[in-house]
Amino acid sequence: MKTTSLPQRAPRRRHVAPQARWAFGLVIVVITALSLVLSTNAPNFTAAHWHSSRAAAGAFQAGNVPAPTLTGQCQFRPGILGLGARVRIFWSLPDGYTLDDVEVHASTSGLGSVLAPLTGFSLSGNTVTTAQGYRTDVPTNLLGGLLGLGSELEIAIVVTDGSWTSQDAAAVASNAGLLAGIGGNCRNLT
Repeated sequence: MKTTSLPQRAPRRRHVAPQARWAFGLVIVVITALSLVLSTNAPNFTAAHWHSSRAAAGAFQAGNVPAPTLTGQCQFRPGILGLGARVRIFWSLPDGYTLDDVEVHASTSGLGSVLAPLTGFSLSGNTVTTAQGYRTDVPTNLLGGLLGLGSELEIAIVVTDGSWTSQDAAAVASNAGLLAGIGGNCRNLT
């Protein structure tokens, strides 16, 4: 008779609970971290310095955006009984700039006060090309209530280039007079 041997089974492993394996791993990590921290001797401060015989120099300059220029005396146009009153400004752009680069600013509370962009004003809709450059009509109703009370306000045309604005401007001062444009005037400031 022939004997057949059965394949032998691998010995069974002892079952270890997952919590025990996790706890053992945590102990190993903590011991390793503590041994690394305690074995390093970190200095209290670091003194770093160097010396070189070479020197370097440099300079920088802020961007300079040229201002538009006035090409003629501004005019106050009173309209009919003060309705449709406007300030007419004659000006030109510096080379390399277009109407898209221009903003019209007005003083916020009288001549010499802070200038701010004139809201509600369309430069392209109120500007025509002339032989000397441009003619822009600024309606006085956009300049606020002060213009009708005999106060003088500044109107400035500035060039913008990205976030830069021309430091100087083509500026005029205007006074709409006391009533219905009577006594209104305009004068160039630059």
